[in-house]
Amino acid sequence: MMKGLFKSNMAIMIVFTAVVLTAPIWLAPIGASYPDLLQKFAIFGVFAIGFNILFGLTGYLSFGHAAFLGIGSYTAVWSFKLLSMNVLPAIIFAVIVAGVFSLIIGFISLRRSGIYFSILTLAFAQMSYSLAYSVLTPITNGETGLQLTLKDPRVIDGMVGIPVTDSLPSTNFFGIAMSGYEGFYFCAVFLIIAFYVSLKIFRSPYGMKLRAIKSNQTRMKYTGFNTRPYLLSAFVISGMFAGLAGSLMAVTDPLAGAERMQWTASGEVVLMTILGGMGTLIGPLLGVGIIKYFENIFSALNDAALHEIYNFLPLGLENVMVAVSSPFVGDGWHLTLGALFMIVVIFLPGGIMEGFSKLSRVFGKSGHEATEDVVSESSSKTEGEK
Repeated sequence: MMKGLFKSNMAIMIVFTAVVLTAPIWLAPIGASYPDLLQKFAIFGVFAIGFNILFGLTGYLSFGHAAFLGIGSYTAVWSFKLLSMNVLPAIIFAVIVAGVFSLIIGFISLRRSGIYFSILTLAFAQMSYSLAYSVLTPITNGETGLQLTLKDPRVIDGMVGIPVTDSLPSTNFFGIAMSGYEGFYFCAVFLIIAFYVSLKIFRSPYGMKLRAIKSNQTRMKYTGFNTRPYLLSAFVISGMFAGLAGSLMAVTDPLAGAERMQWTASGEVVLMTILGGMGTLIGPLLGVGIIKYFENIFSALNDAALHEIYNFLPLGLENVMVAVSSPFVGDGWHLTLGALFMIVVIFLPGGIMEGFSKLSRVFGKSGHEATEDVVSESSSKTEGEK
């Protein structure tokens, strides 16, 4: 029964949609239910899902996806400045522009594979960062970042008679403000759509070909199969997802800066994907949740908060536990994340989802099969879905 449930796309989407839309409820006990953090979960979830289509399915490791994230943000902000504060045109233009740039960069970078491909994408990302930071300042506003101003024309808003006020307008979706929980649910809708697209790709003949390229591209070429169009299309799709994530950043906070194009942003999504489990449907989202939770919650903990956590212990033991825990929270949250990442890489090379897969074996064969269907999406089960 469980096996059949997880083989159904509709069942998976119903469960996933319910989990995402009820996130403010079940994340409240761990202090992660406030809108800003929920928005980050959704936005970086879209980013990681797109990155996983390239890295997880083809094995091509890109260190340049932050460039498309930044391009999406800049495009969206320019749409707000020139056209309208309605977020729909901004998102459409951001995805298209990011797709064009990813087509150009992918066409060049995919002439190489392995570490050479990774270095090429890193070079493009750093070039994009340098251009945005110091060269294309009339377009990007340099280190200050691109922001809204009172003098922005906003042509479409003027045509439909939206009044000009003395304060900066806020982004909206046909009158619904994109802040607070409204902003989260708007981003959550795109996260659900992104997950559905990823699910369809994973369970399609196209996804099988991408996995075959990852498994043995040389053998496929020997059989006369042209792998390049598939790799390029996967790169473009992944870049468009990154552009969508960048536009959603601008939707919730109408500002675009060059820092979104730094190599560290690309490295972050790599860590998210590996930590959760590359090549799996849910793994990258788990990685996003863990890293963003550590970044926003663990980094805010201090000695006073630790004393409140351990106040049920005797005073002496409480002080010891606070002294031991203190280096791993606050400014030391990277230490905790680094230790977790080392443990996962050493003992669970397939990420956290591999751990879930191993645990499922304890509960019998049926549980194992159901989990493995979601975790690895094996080619034999894909044929069964067909």
